[in-house]
Amino acid sequence: QVQLVESGGGLVQAGGPLRLSCAASGTIFSINVMGWYRQAAGKQRELVATIATGGRTNYADSVRGRFTISRDNAKNTVYLQMNSLKPEDTAVYYCNVKYWSTSISYIDLWGQGTQVTVSS
Repeated sequence: QVQLVESGGGLVQAGGPLRLSCAASGTIFSINVMGWYRQAAGKQRELVATIATGGRTNYADSVRGRFTISRDNAKNTVYLQMNSLKPEDTAVYYCNVKYWSTSISYIDLWGQGTQVTVSS
């Protein structure tokens, strides 16, 4: 049973930094894409950033230049460094991992979410 454990959310003042982590535990054959999504109150979940196995990254326009996604393949962990945070970044942030299981099934797994609140 693969699980995602997120950490690092919390309350921060506008302009401050915050770092999120998400570790995948369990038996995994190969991880493909790791990423972060967020959902603000009353809004749909949206992509924040993704990173592929080879390191190729993709960012939402709203966070490009402020957020940096990275991954440690040896630890099956993805990070999101968030700088220059704005009140509009307030949301529940969800980790997402797409991987192949040992039975070569392609799995799309979500974390439980971590709250990020940016005060003005």
